[in-house]
Amino acid sequence: MSRKVNAEAALEGPKYQRIYLELREALAVGTYSPGDKLPGENDLADRFGASRPTIRRALAQLESEGFVDRRMGSGTVVANRQDRKAFVFGLLIPELGMTEIFEPICQGISQAHLGGQHDLLWGPTFSQGGSREAQAEQLCRYYIERKVSGVFFAPIELLAGGDAINLSIARAFDEARIPIVLLDRDICLYPERSKYDLVGIDNRRAGYVLTEHLLLSGSHRVAFFAQPFSAHTVDARMAGYREAIHTHLGSTAPDLAHWVQPADIEDVREFLHRFQPDAIACANDYTAAQLLTTLNTLGVQVPSQVRVAGIDDVKYARLLQSPLTTIHQPCVEIGSTALLAMMDRIAHPDSPSREFLVDFQLVIRESTAPNGHLRAKSRNPRPVRRMDVVSSGNVDIDHDSPSPLKAARADEI
Repeated sequence: MSRKVNAEAALEGPKYQRIYLELREALAVGTYSPGDKLPGENDLADRFGASRPTIRRALAQLESEGFVDRRMGSGTVVANRQDRKAFVFGLLIPELGMTEIFEPICQGISQAHLGGQHDLLWGPTFSQGGSREAQAEQLCRYYIERKVSGVFFAPIELLAGGDAINLSIARAFDEARIPIVLLDRDICLYPERSKYDLVGIDNRRAGYVLTEHLLLSGSHRVAFFAQPFSAHTVDARMAGYREAIHTHLGSTAPDLAHWVQPADIEDVREFLHRFQPDAIACANDYTAAQLLTTLNTLGVQVPSQVRVAGIDDVKYARLLQSPLTTIHQPCVEIGSTALLAMMDRIAHPDSPSREFLVDFQLVIRESTAPNGHLRAKSRNPRPVRRMDVVSSGNVDIDHDSPSPLKAARADEI
């Protein structure tokens, strides 16, 4: 077996990935031919000095990419890739073009190389100017008529009655026996869980990490802002916020989670006056961007009077009036993982549903700077570190700036 496959990649990453790369290289150079059996799991475990679960994970990736077939009682057999079926997948993403994270997710699905050929259908635009729910339902029927191989579905949010529409769409695909992989969010509210595979980030942990950063930056009254009818991921982020508050401030700390239209000046003004937050974690960057505009209108300075942070790391996050601290979602990786999940679901239609959680990164910018100077570090974001700073220059914050947001008394809450 060749040991020269992707030398750099073989030295990094999980062990199963290194084993997968070496096996794939052996297949590529003809060490094994179509129809040949690979060595058994015990033999591979001895050869690589790995456990059988690690070997199984490497073989599972080879199978999902069409390199091998694993047959009950027959072992793992090299596949004839020329006989592989070409798949056609539909994209049902009502927020495509509205929410920035979905374009790179689709790019990740499109560009992933997992063995056989696959094409993506973006679907036609029905009834110009039609509602998102009508478009989604029509697109569902279109994909069923086309008998697509599977559908990548990002459930509708920010819409009263969106849950019922999402469930109706899922049932329609079930009846047509078309597999679904959910992107970013489930169609059920926690603690319920749908039967569909889901690919995204750990949203509860994201809410916790973001809130913890604000607390460790010196904030003591951290609020959480989310828009009404948000996706179920927002409930998870809010749960992470509450967990961080209780962990760092105790169970008696005030819960300042608030469902709000961030562009509603009077609602935001009333909340600031009543609860006096010194930091606000937002459910996403879109909410944070709208809130920054509202705070500017109200004359509230960010970050010297109120720190603001979001989740997503959309392109404009660093271009806002106060470059935004945020959670970076690895969207391309989410897309490629979604395709891996889809191919495995097609190969094993009766296997239990799974969640594929892709790790995120905390990116700290000026919107949460502590009082003082924040020195920029020019580099790519790294995995979560509390004092990870990404910015375009020095930030000077006025230490003596008077704050109208003095701490409220406990009996005012």
